[in-house]
Amino acid sequence: MQAKLFAGENRKWWTLAAVAFGLFMIMLDNTIVNVALPTLQRSLQLRISELEWVVTGYALTFGALMLTGGKLADLFGRRLVFVAGLAVFTASSLACGLAGDAPTLIGARVVQGVGAALMNPATLSIITVTFPPRQRGTAIGIWAGVSALALAIGPLVGGLIVEDIGWNWIFFINVPVGVLGVAAAFAFIDESRDTSREQRPDLPGLVASALGLFALSYALIEANNDGWSSGRIVAAFAVAAVSLAAFVLLERHQRLPMLELDLFRNRGFAGANSVMLLVGLAMFGVFFYVSLYVQQVLGYSPTQAGASFLPWTLLIIALAPQAGRLSDRIGPRPLVAFGMVVLSGSLVLFSRMGMHETFWNLLPAMLLGGVGMSAAMAPTTAAAMHSVRPDKAGVGSAVLNSMRQVGGSMGIALMGAIVAASGAAGAANHGHPNPAEFLRGFHHALETATGIALLGAAIAVATLRTAHHAHAAPEWAEEAGTA
Repeated sequence: MQAKLFAGENRKWWTLAAVAFGLFMIMLDNTIVNVALPTLQRSLQLRISELEWVVTGYALTFGALMLTGGKLADLFGRRLVFVAGLAVFTASSLACGLAGDAPTLIGARVVQGVGAALMNPATLSIITVTFPPRQRGTAIGIWAGVSALALAIGPLVGGLIVEDIGWNWIFFINVPVGVLGVAAAFAFIDESRDTSREQRPDLPGLVASALGLFALSYALIEANNDGWSSGRIVAAFAVAAVSLAAFVLLERHQRLPMLELDLFRNRGFAGANSVMLLVGLAMFGVFFYVSLYVQQVLGYSPTQAGASFLPWTLLIIALAPQAGRLSDRIGPRPLVAFGMVVLSGSLVLFSRMGMHETFWNLLPAMLLGGVGMSAAMAPTTAAAMHSVRPDKAGVGSAVLNSMRQVGGSMGIALMGAIVAASGAAGAANHGHPNPAEFLRGFHHALETATGIALLGAAIAVATLRTAHHAHAAPEWAEEAGTA
């Protein structure tokens, strides 16, 4: 009997290990590609807009399909959808590594995003149903730590692989990991699904949102190639506006909507999601262009470029948990506002950099970026989750993650449009940049990102709460009581 209990206890942790294995892979791909961008550009002769699509295609499908991925996991089985997502991600990683031209690589990256969107929501659902409440916090903490570790080491691992092996292997490395992950999932994860209520994918909402986001990204990325007043770009903006408006109308009237708009009636939830959207909007594009800057302008090797981000990412690992705990005591508002202001300071420093900076010139901006994101991200997440009822926690988490990914894909497109409009489109093509033109566009993009970060600080002050006391009711309970 004791042996059975011990085996059951062990199995839970093996389940967590199997889930963490897949999570590590998809989180690593969020950052590992950035340092490979100049090498990809030279190897495949990519235009700057095609390079943006390599990153945006993944982030866009990841964010747009995440809510649907969660619903499919509840409907068809969490292990089944997790394994399906892992298989799709692994196969598309192989296709990425074998790609010999821009369309193939971009298409494979889009499919990678589909796989990640199926896997990510299922990981948290599997942990929730596997662990009892007394162990769930520990398991989720490990889950969050694995995610942070993957994001942190991605740039350095990417740099080492690109420099010592070849850019293809940043994708090929996923193949054996994915195969082992599928085997571990079948060995250690029990199947589960949500039978407590009716489940049905919201296909009209999915189509409308995906079409709107794709059209908006296309218009921003391709406008400087086709001309902002060209028929194709104007049509893309029109399709985006109509599709996104249709999405809102559909979600208001669907019986089982993909996005429950009623959640946004809560000021704290709406504010936290707005801040997360703006973090993605400001920072994803910055990571993209700082990676190009340090390699194409400062002449860093891929490994040096990856290592230059370590102060930023290691600070996030060290400080984010402390910020989360402090948020429980003093509330999210001061921390998030402080974090967004500090982030804006980091962006100002980057926007003043020239053609002959050393690592020590980069370091203050990297340190401020790490402190700012640490102070902002965990309290923003806590504010969002404190604002939803416990039975809506899964939906609330998926919405928040989607906001970050969609904001990120839009941020890369927006920053790219600013860089290109400043005369740097030709400068960054084919790996032969004109540093002066590139820097002009780079600086303008960073100044825009600074304004976005400051807007995030203002929204935090206006919408988030100060202190949550142990005896105080959560926001959703307060609002329900006054409704």
